[in-house]
Amino acid sequence: MSETVPGFGDLELIAPLVKAVTELGYESALPIQAACIPPLLAGRDVMGLAQTGTGKTAAFALPLLSRIDLKKKAPQVLVLTPTRELAIQVAEAFQSYARYLTGFHVLPIYGGQRYPFQLSKLQRGPQVVVGTPGRLLDHLQRGTLKLGALTTLVLDEADEMLRMGFVEDVETIMDQAPDERQMALFSATMPPRIKRISQRYLKDPVEIRIEARTITAKNIEQVYLVVPNAAKFEALIRILETESYDGILIFARTRVGTTELAERLAARGYSVAALNGDMTQVARERTIKRLKSGGLNLVVATDVAARGLDVERISHVINYDIPGDSEAYIHRIGRTGRVGRYGKAILFVSPRERRLLGAIERVTRQPLRPMEMPSHDAVTRKRVEKFRATLEQAMTAMPQDFFQDLSFELMEELNIDILQLAAGALCLAQQGQPLQAEDSRALANLRWDDPRPPRRERGAGRSRTVSNLALYRVEVGSADGVEVRNILGAVAHETGLANRFIGQIRIHPGHSTIELPDDLPRHMLDHLRTVYVAQKPLRISRTRYEEAPGRPDQHRAAATPGTRPGPAGKAKPRQEKPRPAKPRKSRKPKKKIKPKRKPSSKS
Repeated sequence: MSETVPGFGDLELIAPLVKAVTELGYESALPIQAACIPPLLAGRDVMGLAQTGTGKTAAFALPLLSRIDLKKKAPQVLVLTPTRELAIQVAEAFQSYARYLTGFHVLPIYGGQRYPFQLSKLQRGPQVVVGTPGRLLDHLQRGTLKLGALTTLVLDEADEMLRMGFVEDVETIMDQAPDERQMALFSATMPPRIKRISQRYLKDPVEIRIEARTITAKNIEQVYLVVPNAAKFEALIRILETESYDGILIFARTRVGTTELAERLAARGYSVAALNGDMTQVARERTIKRLKSGGLNLVVATDVAARGLDVERISHVINYDIPGDSEAYIHRIGRTGRVGRYGKAILFVSPRERRLLGAIERVTRQPLRPMEMPSHDAVTRKRVEKFRATLEQAMTAMPQDFFQDLSFELMEELNIDILQLAAGALCLAQQGQPLQAEDSRALANLRWDDPRPPRRERGAGRSRTVSNLALYRVEVGSADGVEVRNILGAVAHETGLANRFIGQIRIHPGHSTIELPDDLPRHMLDHLRTVYVAQKPLRISRTRYEEAPGRPDQHRAAATPGTRPGPAGKAKPRQEKPRPAKPRKSRKPKKKIKPKRKPSSKS
């Protein structure tokens, strides 16, 4: 860090904030923080061009917190983010910086969270609201979120909101904000649409451009594994069983997360402890001492608790929760590869967090290599290797005369041969940990997250991936004012599915249809049922018949004679039902109607 960069105490921030960031371990301001804090403190509009992970959250959070009126129980700062993960991270950052501001409240608002919970928190009167555009717009339309006291509006990662189709919602929200308000816009790029927004809504902004220049150590192997959140723990277990390691530092995002993960690992028999800010200094020092001495092999920590941690025997760093800040990622992986030793950093990335992966690669200037999930067979082989080594050690260290005599006795009494006896003894010795690994249902859908680019078909409408797609129905349509972009944005945002796993979307008056993977997990389907679009829940369900290509008004697929279409477009043989014989009705002879005679001309 350059000596010309000022400390936070030199930036005219209020004392409680300086105290908080000092305790968090921030020694000096990053370039974007030093550039943004003074104009934001002065009430100027700011347009920042910076990659994710350059420290921009503190760049706008600290000066805005310095101007908060804690006596006023109403939203004064509104931060718009493209994803709920980022909304949570920004809200947590505000809370950590404001730890010494009595009476301060921040509320994250995003889709998938229950409305009653959000309504009760809004009635509490938070000074800062952080949320995604769709859910914020819903609250504004319901009248449950009022912007009359708003002083500052922040757009975080504006280009990402444009990519996800949220810009129109963002503009609607900005139009409802007070005219006299400060605004900050942050974006990694400046596409034409974002530039027009900045010209329309920002008043004489201070433009700040920051180039990422941090580079990580070359002796640290960096890999990533794309894994759904529901499968992260099982993926971690497989890695722990197959990797050769000395000490491992596992990073979780929250204090509660460190405790829960440490308890789950301890239940699996691992020597593990949590390390977080809730622990006393004595307890933290005791945990670090055990890690150094080899009394602990695994430590689950938060960023704050691990700041400054220097233990040479840490051979691996596992990012169980991806950091929202690339600077935090660099700090994390710096805990391994100490004193020139080899280290390995493993990053877990959920499908919806891939954009953060790209941001980390840009900041570190090093590509992260994709890692393959350890297979069922690999776990089994590793267990057998460990058991063989343990058995060999036991055979050389213990006298075997007694056990050999016992073996002959058991063979005679049980009427078994030596192979049967050995197999039974091995099975008995491994009751706590079977040698043969079991398949995990949680890891069944990892094939979805193949990071390789897909092969696409060309055709009308959206480009589609060659995949096993099925048709789903959602209970919103054109009568509700819904467009394709609304459904696409909601589904992609809530599930984390890449665009290649989402097929055709067709809008009908009272409902819509969307093509999604045929093996969509049950928990994901249940979650989508509760997601709101146009103030109505999607209530998604599998359709009975596939929609015929090019015929959006019909639900039955074209069928061959003698078949009927079934789910996923599969033709099923038609089952002819026997018809009951109808009783024959007696027919009465019809009366012949004589034609009327025409009057004679003579008469």
